[in-house]
Amino acid sequence: MEKLEGGAGVDYLADERNKAQFDLEAMKIVWAGGIHEFQISDRMGRLVASDPAFKKDDRTMLGRKELFRNTLRKAAHAWKRIIELRLSEEEAKKLRFFVDEPAYTDLHWGMFIPVIKMQGTEEQQRKWLPMAYRMQIIGCYAQTELGHGSNVQGLETTATFDPETDEFIINSPTLTSSKWWPGGLGKVSTHAIIFARLITDGQDHGINGFIVQLRSLDDHLPLPGITVGDIGMKFGNGAYNTMDNGVLRFDHVRIPRDQMLMRVSQVTREGKVVQSDVPRQLLYGTMVQVRQIIVVDASSALSKAVCIATRYSAVRRQFGSENGRETQVIDYRTQQSRLFPLLASAYAFRFVGEWLKWLYSDVTKRLHAGDFSTLPEAHACTAGLKSLTTSFTADAIEECRKLCGGHGYLCSSGLPELFAVYVPACTYEGDNIVLLLQVAKFLMKTVSQLPSGKQPVGTTAYMGRAEHLLQCSCDVLKADDWLKPIVVVEAFEARSARMSVACAKRLSEFSNPEEGISELSSDLVSAAVAHCQLIVVSKFVEKLQQDIPGEGVKQQLEVLCGIYALSLLAKHLGDFLSTGSITPKQASLANDLLRSLYSQVRPNAIALVDAFNYTDHFLGSVLGRYDGCVYPKLYEEAWKDPLNETVVPDGYHDYIRPVLKQQLQTSRL
Repeated sequence: MEKLEGGAGVDYLADERNKAQFDLEAMKIVWAGGIHEFQISDRMGRLVASDPAFKKDDRTMLGRKELFRNTLRKAAHAWKRIIELRLSEEEAKKLRFFVDEPAYTDLHWGMFIPVIKMQGTEEQQRKWLPMAYRMQIIGCYAQTELGHGSNVQGLETTATFDPETDEFIINSPTLTSSKWWPGGLGKVSTHAIIFARLITDGQDHGINGFIVQLRSLDDHLPLPGITVGDIGMKFGNGAYNTMDNGVLRFDHVRIPRDQMLMRVSQVTREGKVVQSDVPRQLLYGTMVQVRQIIVVDASSALSKAVCIATRYSAVRRQFGSENGRETQVIDYRTQQSRLFPLLASAYAFRFVGEWLKWLYSDVTKRLHAGDFSTLPEAHACTAGLKSLTTSFTADAIEECRKLCGGHGYLCSSGLPELFAVYVPACTYEGDNIVLLLQVAKFLMKTVSQLPSGKQPVGTTAYMGRAEHLLQCSCDVLKADDWLKPIVVVEAFEARSARMSVACAKRLSEFSNPEEGISELSSDLVSAAVAHCQLIVVSKFVEKLQQDIPGEGVKQQLEVLCGIYALSLLAKHLGDFLSTGSITPKQASLANDLLRSLYSQVRPNAIALVDAFNYTDHFLGSVLGRYDGCVYPKLYEEAWKDPLNETVVPDGYHDYIRPVLKQQLQTSRL
């Protein structure tokens, strides 16, 4: 067999790396969010990559049972390493992130524990959290049902108080009341937080959370009255099939009264529902936090896909002839105009995710001080950004696959599995269109309150200048004017304000507001998207106003910010022109500048994805290898497929030979 080109230790992307015009190590720290965060991320990434127990290159070839068992093994091994190395909570979270495999632990640490902390009384926290932290119990979050997802108020599971025994009776009265989808529920969780209709003395008090044991802690069998299992295979190979998404039904299961989460609402021994002095709004804090994490996760998934596509675009050569060599695909303008906006978006989402961490902290402090003034805006903002970033990222991963040509379709590229594992984010924690309509309703309310003199807050503060934004004209006279952040931000503000005000005017013509919202829902969604894009642009601009150390780092981020904003402007040109926010000539100048910015990114492209500091293990892609040694490794990977274990395929004698030899047994009809 001929010797394959390439070898260990050779960096085929070295020339690309030598072109970089900025301090790579400084950029890694900016991406990570600080030196402390970088050090933890770097250490945990290397720890996972160097441990053969976390190997994942055969994941897409495994059958479901083997795949799931493998995930259980990895989760147990990760927990063992966390204990042995005495990792902090922050380090443990990063380790699980780099293991890069959806598992029951995601829901245990990401939902079960935070909800008990947020919605449980101090007494409940003292009882349940120590067991949960030691993983003596494993929990999940069971809200979604077969018949209801986004409409939480429509949930059908009931929790009826029995004053005679001081217990709640948890019941699934209909087929559609079956809990359906909770991760970790199908095969692993011993406990769940169940959301059900609280009923006392025949009265329905709405939805509340209850801690319910599902399985025996001795033999793991379901407890009496509980039917539980896995809902079946999901989209893609490997991907989210490592998770045991479950179905759960209750047949009059009794639990003690003190297992209702009672930080906000309580049921007395006599069965009276009383509100504690803790405001219900506090519960929204959990939602803000979860959606902030989803935005950061979007930047991680997007950056992963962009890293693969950028490196492969520099390795791949096709057509043309420069010094007898074909042209690198990354040098084609069509490739740059599709790829570089995605690279810029990864950084944009990273920075807006950082800002959301601050927002969550600020909202939490205010809530504890009894200040709820910023909560509706924070709720709308996080809902909108969850929708915007997850929808964009799902589309962008698929675009990265297409940017890698035919080889992007191979599982070994890492992109098909990344797409399959990421797309559920568009649905969980709020369907993206439903969330945008919530944002739009908040914007309509904000616009309606402007005449009263009530000043909008936070990310809607610009609406307070609506009068100016409805009549101002863009100052751009030459292409370089688009480099001025104030000009870019005002164009986005004008577009958003004008779209919201136009929707509000049309809504006011309907005698029934709900009918108006239904009729204008497409326009309302567009207005919400415009508002959310403005938030991301303005937070990128604000990031650049900070002191950012490292030679050339700020300049590269300024270029990426320009690409992010102007590529959005080009994509949504109809909005900007139809609202009169910019002129056709200014749009043309923006396009001229965009081409210039692509040229400025080109020599830095590989270094900008190196700044993500992802190991080859985490990327899980032959195309995105750090050393660029793609073709020999693709060839090697092909021979690892189970089909190649035999030269003559199983089934040859039964199905191929009879065809070739014309020996098929045919029936006479």
